[in-house]
Amino acid sequence: MADLFNLKNVEVGMPTLERPFGIKLWDGFSKFWTAIFGYAPENFRFTVGETYMSTLQETIIALVAYYIIVFGGRELMRNRKPFVLNGPFMVHNFYLTVISGLLLLLFIEQLLPTLVNRGVFHAICSYNGGWTKPLVTLYYMNYLTKYLELIDTIFLVLKKKPLTFLHTYHHGATALLCYTQLIGHTAVSWVPIVLNLCVHVVMYWYYFQSARGIRIWWKKYITIMQITQFIVDLGFVYFASYTYFTSTYFPWMPNAGRCAGEEFAAIAGVVILSSYLLLFISFYFATYKKDVKTGRPRRNTGRDALIAMAGQQLPGADGTTASIDDKRNSGAVTTGRSGPTTRSRKA
Repeated sequence: MADLFNLKNVEVGMPTLERPFGIKLWDGFSKFWTAIFGYAPENFRFTVGETYMSTLQETIIALVAYYIIVFGGRELMRNRKPFVLNGPFMVHNFYLTVISGLLLLLFIEQLLPTLVNRGVFHAICSYNGGWTKPLVTLYYMNYLTKYLELIDTIFLVLKKKPLTFLHTYHHGATALLCYTQLIGHTAVSWVPIVLNLCVHVVMYWYYFQSARGIRIWWKKYITIMQITQFIVDLGFVYFASYTYFTSTYFPWMPNAGRCAGEEFAAIAGVVILSSYLLLFISFYFATYKKDVKTGRPRRNTGRDALIAMAGQQLPGADGTTASIDDKRNSGAVTTGRSGPTTRSRKA
């Protein structure tokens, strides 16, 4: 394991197009991967039925288990006191911040030369642009992190926080979305993934700091980042899907040519990402829009626009409703102890 920290074979120097951060991150990632799996990441192949979590059956079983655990756990917690899990919650958000940041840097290192030398269309529509062997390895690593992110909801259940449709639907659908794009070989996959990683670095860092008791005023802008992310995502995905279907079935219509990927993956991407955009816009207006008539801020719950999976906030152990006082101006939530924490509303 000591060899993992040996940078002898890692390329280091002034930043270049192929080495934008001054150090060849892929070299370090390759050493780590090889030490864990016994072969270089360049030799990784996502093979349905052989690779871990590569079949639809495995994915469905994992997601069904997730929902059983979440809603079954909610019922088990109904007459119990909420757990205080600040320490584990900080650790969870910290390692997701680090993982998201490292994956983001690796994606940038792989994509920057392609974007500069071959252009955006090649990067999103060519197998040689957006579906290279290193990128497929990173797509798979990003896919696996979606199962780590399901732990977000476990914390909500144990802390007896409300479970909204937005939260529970988004977490499950994202794992399914990443799976469909992996088996569908969509070269445009890197666009939503890179943007999502940017948001997750900020978001998980926010939740890490909030768990430490640090009051942060810019929670609202995380939701704005999420909405912007989906708008940009859909611009690329709609374009890639449009030019694929028109060039394939309606060649007389204006198009830019074929785009790499399977049709079912394109449809899944369009449907799921579109639903995200609608849900997050609804959440934003329900949460942050002020009442024009009275000038008073609305409660930061989003209940008017989002369907709560839990129906309402879980009752407390004593039969009363657990007290949550949303602080509108700061985006923080004050619970029974001193110092602000936040309600998890992750994407």
